[in-house]
Amino acid sequence: MGPGMTDISYVLSKILWFPARPGHLALIIGAIGLAMIWRGRSFGRWLVLACLAFFFLLIATPISQFILLPLEDRFPRPAAAPMQVDGIVILGGAVDQNITEARGIPAINGAAERMTETVALARRYPNARIIFTGGQGSLVHGGLTEADVARQVFDSLGLSGPRVIYETEARNTHQNAVLSHALAQPKPGEVWLLITSASHMPRSMGVFRQAGWTGIIAWPVNYRTGHSLAALYDAPFPERLGQFEWGFREWIGLIAYRLMGRTPALLPAP
Repeated sequence: MGPGMTDISYVLSKILWFPARPGHLALIIGAIGLAMIWRGRSFGRWLVLACLAFFFLLIATPISQFILLPLEDRFPRPAAAPMQVDGIVILGGAVDQNITEARGIPAINGAAERMTETVALARRYPNARIIFTGGQGSLVHGGLTEADVARQVFDSLGLSGPRVIYETEARNTHQNAVLSHALAQPKPGEVWLLITSASHMPRSMGVFRQAGWTGIIAWPVNYRTGHSLAALYDAPFPERLGQFEWGFREWIGLIAYRLMGRTPALLPAP
């Protein structure tokens, strides 16, 4: 797929996600139902009921956990850390460049473990190269890239120097894999760790393999699920909605990437 088609697919994914986002879609359906009731059409009651049923399902059941669990359990960490690591790739998504630009200090979001785990691994493997890949992930943005913010974060935590490389152009996972591979040029036999959120790891591993990363090992962070009763039911409603939407988006992303030939399998396996 050429650069032009890649840009089109990126823009379409951002535009279409707004109405397709489950919370937004439920509210849109509910609003249409209310409008129909207002105009005297009884079918609108079913649309309102569908909207309310979706939100009730999130409150009363652990469906938000069930949609994420298969993704987060797909690529467990190695039972033992590798003896030798040649490099570490960190996917963007853990920083907020717009808030950073507005406030003047680096802002980290709920996926902050991508950053903290990198620093810990960099100390464990002092000779490993570090590649952070992340450009502008949103249609509406300022002048900073995710890599710019990541540089501020890592510098403040003492992770700097020539072994740390920042890729500033990638806007999605496919570009993360392709552009970071061009920078790293990994040699046969080298061992690289891939750091991203556990639920995003299946799609990421599939894309990285397709891009030519043969020695890549999944190193998931930022788990949102658990197998205990408390983990299944403890999260408040806003968090459950966020979990469901994140999982829904990952499943849609897996299907779309498979159809576009960006991953060799619908649900990549270890």
